Amino acid sequence: MNAELESYSDQLLSVRQDAVGLMSGLSDAQFNWQPAPGRWSMAGCFDHLNKSAAQLFIPRIDAAIARAAAQNLKSDGPFAYSAFGRWCVRTNDAPAKMRFKAPRRVQPEPQRRLDDVRREFLQWQDALADRLRTSDGLDLRRAKEKSPLPFVKWSLGIFIQLMLAHERRHTWQARKVRQNPAFPK
Repeated sequence: MNAELESYSDQLLSVRQDAVGLMSGLSDAQFNWQPAPGRWSMAGCFDHLNKSAAQLFIPRIDAAIARAAAQNLKSDGPFAYSAFGRWCVRTNDAPAKMRFKAPRRVQPEPQRRLDDVRREFLQWQDALADRLRTSDGLDLRRAKEKSPLPFVKWSLGIFIQLMLAHERRHTWQARKVRQNPAFPK
Protein backbone atom coordinates (compact mmCIF):
# COMPACT_ATOMS: atom_id res chain seq x y z
CA MET A 1 0.00 0.00 0.00
CA ASN A 2 1.40 3.45 -0.86
CA ALA A 3 2.41 5.83 1.93
CA GLU A 4 -0.69 8.04 1.64
CA LEU A 5 -3.06 5.09 1.89
CA GLU A 6 -1.04 3.69 4.81
CA SER A 7 -1.56 7.01 6.59
CA TYR A 8 -5.31 6.85 5.91
CA SER A 9 -5.37 3.27 7.18
CA ASP A 10 -3.67 4.38 10.41
CA GLN A 11 -6.15 7.26 10.78
CA LEU A 12 -9.05 4.87 10.23
CA LEU A 13 -7.77 2.52 12.92
CA SER A 14 -7.41 5.44 15.33
CA VAL A 15 -10.98 6.64 14.67
CA ARG A 16 -12.30 3.10 15.08
CA GLN A 17 -10.53 2.55 18.41
CA ASP A 18 -11.56 5.97 19.70
CA ALA A 19 -15.22 5.45 18.75
CA VAL A 20 -15.41 1.95 20.22
CA GLY A 21 -13.87 3.25 23.46
CA LEU A 22 -16.37 6.11 23.64
CA MET A 23 -19.31 3.74 23.11
CA SER A 24 -18.14 1.19 25.66
CA GLY A 25 -19.92 0.75 28.98
CA LEU A 26 -22.94 2.86 28.08
CA SER A 27 -26.63 2.10 28.39
CA ASP A 28 -28.99 2.97 25.54
CA ALA A 29 -30.34 5.82 27.69
CA GLN A 30 -26.85 7.30 28.15
CA PHE A 31 -26.06 6.82 24.46
CA ASN A 32 -29.22 8.73 23.50
CA TRP A 33 -28.84 11.53 26.09
CA GLN A 34 -28.80 15.02 24.56
CA PRO A 35 -26.90 17.86 26.25
CA ALA A 36 -29.67 20.29 25.23
CA PRO A 37 -32.80 20.27 23.08
CA GLY A 38 -31.84 20.18 19.42
CA ARG A 39 -28.26 19.06 20.18
CA TRP A 40 -27.06 15.65 19.08
CA SER A 41 -26.57 12.78 21.47
CA MET A 42 -23.69 10.33 21.08
CA ALA A 43 -26.18 8.13 19.21
CA GLY A 44 -26.93 11.05 16.92
CA CYS A 45 -23.26 11.63 16.15
CA PHE A 46 -22.59 8.01 15.21
CA ASP A 47 -25.93 7.49 13.44
CA HIS A 48 -25.10 10.55 11.32
CA LEU A 49 -21.69 9.07 10.49
CA ASN A 50 -23.33 5.80 9.44
CA LYS A 51 -25.83 7.56 7.20
CA SER A 52 -23.11 9.79 5.74
CA ALA A 53 -20.95 6.78 4.93
CA ALA A 54 -23.87 5.00 3.27
CA GLN A 55 -25.24 7.93 1.30
CA LEU A 56 -22.48 10.49 0.80
CA PHE A 57 -19.06 8.89 0.97
CA ILE A 58 -18.83 5.19 0.12
CA PRO A 59 -20.94 5.38 -3.09
CA ARG A 60 -18.81 8.26 -4.39
CA ILE A 61 -15.57 6.57 -3.36
CA ASP A 62 -16.76 3.45 -5.21
CA ALA A 63 -17.56 5.52 -8.30
CA ALA A 64 -14.15 7.22 -8.23
CA ILE A 65 -12.41 3.84 -7.87
CA ALA A 66 -14.42 2.44 -10.79
CA ARG A 67 -13.64 5.50 -12.92
CA ALA A 68 -9.93 5.26 -12.14
CA ALA A 69 -9.87 1.57 -13.01
CA ALA A 70 -11.86 2.11 -16.24
CA GLN A 71 -9.58 4.97 -17.32
CA ASN A 72 -6.44 3.12 -16.18
CA LEU A 73 -5.48 6.02 -13.90
CA LYS A 74 -2.55 4.54 -12.02
CA SER A 75 0.04 6.11 -9.76
CA ASP A 76 1.74 5.48 -6.44
CA GLY A 77 1.94 9.19 -5.66
CA PRO A 78 2.81 11.41 -4.06
CA PHE A 79 -0.43 13.26 -4.72
CA ALA A 80 -1.09 17.01 -4.51
CA TYR A 81 -4.65 18.21 -3.99
CA SER A 82 -6.38 21.49 -4.71
CA ALA A 83 -6.44 24.26 -2.12
CA PHE A 84 -10.24 24.09 -2.12
CA GLY A 85 -10.19 20.34 -1.43
CA ARG A 86 -7.70 20.78 1.41
CA TRP A 87 -9.83 23.60 2.86
CA CYS A 88 -12.94 21.38 2.75
CA VAL A 89 -11.07 18.68 4.66
CA ARG A 90 -9.85 21.17 7.30
CA THR A 91 -13.32 22.65 7.86
CA ASN A 92 -14.80 19.18 8.37
CA ASP A 93 -12.16 18.00 10.85
CA ALA A 94 -12.01 18.11 14.63
CA PRO A 95 -12.14 20.19 16.62
CA ALA A 96 -15.17 21.71 14.94
CA LYS A 97 -14.61 25.37 14.17
CA MET A 98 -17.61 25.87 11.89
CA ARG A 99 -21.13 24.49 12.29
CA PHE A 100 -22.98 22.99 9.36
CA LYS A 101 -26.58 21.88 8.98
CA ALA A 102 -26.60 18.22 8.01
CA PRO A 103 -28.74 17.43 4.96
CA ARG A 104 -32.09 15.87 5.86
CA ARG A 105 -31.15 12.46 4.47
CA VAL A 106 -28.23 12.14 6.90
CA GLN A 107 -29.95 13.60 9.96
CA PRO A 108 -29.80 11.15 12.87
CA GLU A 109 -32.80 9.27 14.18
CA PRO A 110 -34.10 10.57 17.54
CA GLN A 111 -33.44 7.28 19.38
CA ARG A 112 -31.11 4.45 18.42
CA ARG A 113 -29.91 1.30 20.16
CA LEU A 114 -26.22 1.39 20.99
CA ASP A 115 -25.55 -2.14 19.74
CA ASP A 116 -27.17 -1.40 16.36
CA VAL A 117 -25.31 1.88 15.83
CA ARG A 118 -21.95 0.39 16.90
CA ARG A 119 -22.40 -2.62 14.59
CA GLU A 120 -23.25 -0.34 11.63
CA PHE A 121 -20.34 1.96 12.44
CA LEU A 122 -17.87 -0.93 12.48
CA GLN A 123 -19.29 -2.23 9.19
CA TRP A 124 -18.68 1.16 7.56
CA GLN A 125 -15.16 1.25 9.00
CA ASP A 126 -14.54 -2.16 7.40
CA ALA A 127 -16.02 -0.89 4.14
CA LEU A 128 -13.65 2.09 4.05
CA ALA A 129 -10.67 -0.14 4.92
CA ASP A 130 -11.64 -2.34 1.95
CA ARG A 131 -11.79 0.74 -0.32
CA LEU A 132 -8.33 1.81 0.86
CA ARG A 133 -6.92 -1.56 -0.19
CA THR A 134 -8.76 -1.40 -3.52
CA SER A 135 -7.41 2.12 -4.16
CA ASP A 136 -3.79 1.04 -3.91
CA GLY A 137 -2.02 1.79 -7.17
CA LEU A 138 -4.75 4.13 -8.43
CA ASP A 139 -4.17 7.83 -9.03
CA LEU A 140 -5.88 9.33 -5.99
CA ARG A 141 -5.70 12.84 -7.47
CA ARG A 142 -6.89 12.31 -11.05
CA ALA A 143 -9.73 9.90 -10.17
CA LYS A 144 -12.63 12.30 -9.58
CA GLU A 145 -16.29 12.07 -8.74
CA LYS A 146 -19.13 14.54 -8.25
CA SER A 147 -19.30 15.83 -4.69
CA PRO A 148 -22.47 16.48 -2.68
CA LEU A 149 -21.81 20.19 -3.37
CA PRO A 150 -23.25 21.45 -6.65
CA PHE A 151 -20.76 21.92 -9.50
CA VAL A 152 -17.83 20.44 -7.55
CA LYS A 153 -15.82 17.31 -8.28
CA TRP A 154 -13.47 15.91 -5.68
CA SER A 155 -10.63 13.51 -6.17
CA LEU A 156 -10.66 10.04 -4.66
CA GLY A 157 -7.98 11.14 -2.20
CA ILE A 158 -10.05 14.12 -1.04
CA PHE A 159 -13.16 11.94 -0.62
CA ILE A 160 -11.19 9.58 1.62
CA GLN A 161 -9.69 12.48 3.58
CA LEU A 162 -13.13 14.07 3.96
CA MET A 163 -14.67 10.86 5.29
CA LEU A 164 -11.88 10.48 7.85
CA ALA A 165 -12.05 14.15 8.87
CA HIS A 166 -15.84 13.92 9.18
CA GLU A 167 -15.47 10.85 11.41
CA ARG A 168 -12.91 12.61 13.62
CA ARG A 169 -15.21 15.64 13.87
CA HIS A 170 -18.24 13.70 15.07
CA THR A 171 -16.22 11.38 17.30
CA TRP A 172 -14.83 14.54 18.92
CA GLN A 173 -18.42 15.82 19.24
CA ALA A 174 -19.53 12.52 20.84
CA ARG A 175 -16.63 12.79 23.31
CA LYS A 176 -17.79 16.30 24.27
CA VAL A 177 -21.27 14.87 24.97
CA ARG A 178 -19.84 12.11 27.16
CA GLN A 179 -17.60 14.59 29.02
CA ASN A 180 -20.52 16.95 29.68
CA PRO A 181 -20.88 17.41 33.49
CA ALA A 182 -24.60 16.67 33.19
CA PHE A 183 -24.02 13.36 31.35
CA PRO A 184 -26.05 10.67 33.17
CA LYS A 185 -24.01 8.33 35.34
